[in-house]
Amino acid sequence: MSVAPITLVCLSLATLFVAALPVSLYRRLRQPLALDWRDTIAGVAVFAFFAAVIERALNDHVLHGNAATAQLMANPVFFVLYGAFAAGVCEEVGRYIAMRLIERRAARKPNIPADSAAFGYGIGHAGAEAWFVGVLVQLQWIVFAVLANRGNLDEHLSNLTLDSVLRVHLILSSLSPLFAGVFAIERTAAFVFQIALSVLMWRGVRAGWKGILPLAILVHALIDVPAAMYQARLAPLAAVDGFYAVAAAVVAVVLFRTCRRKRRVARAA
Repeated sequence: MSVAPITLVCLSLATLFVAALPVSLYRRLRQPLALDWRDTIAGVAVFAFFAAVIERALNDHVLHGNAATAQLMANPVFFVLYGAFAAGVCEEVGRYIAMRLIERRAARKPNIPADSAAFGYGIGHAGAEAWFVGVLVQLQWIVFAVLANRGNLDEHLSNLTLDSVLRVHLILSSLSPLFAGVFAIERTAAFVFQIALSVLMWRGVRAGWKGILPLAILVHALIDVPAAMYQARLAPLAAVDGFYAVAAAVVAVVLFRTCRRKRRVARAA
């Protein structure tokens, strides 16, 4: 089998776009919002530890390692609930801890924009997700596609089982320019949501509101519900991606307006 050149080009462009998104946004906002690189590194570290390590280990145990929970997760309703709240709890607990630590340092810098730390952290958290969940995975499929077009794929996958090799071929056969577009939309929407969640958490932490962590977990879980429903085959991909595209656009507009309004108020004061 082979992957069409146009598909490879579209997938490569979509991957480059997602890879450049956090870097370009950080450079664009670094001076206007007085971003601190330490906040961004904190965001990267939190996602890498709480999502890529803790959440992944929890998922392996619940979905595969424990027979009782694995059987329970065979029910689509329980799978959706678990999938949504597992990500929400792991990531938001990490975000909350990081924000509490960042808030102590930010208190010594009263002249910076109010949401500077939130955006700095959010870009790091969202950027890490974009790379770990998006860029690195798609780079693997691009390499597999190139190997398939050269006729070297099966040789490269010789250490895998027959079922795994067939699964790789099946996924490669499903790749298309539309898939590349869907990938770019999904990762961009996730990027917007992560920054919005960071701003939400930051404002709650700075206000000293004790309910901010449960609220952030709930909001994060609600965002993940459509994706979990698709994985459980309860919703079509087109509907899920359409919802995320519209929701991300609305969130981006609201985020831009509220942050711009706060900057104007700060300047007037």
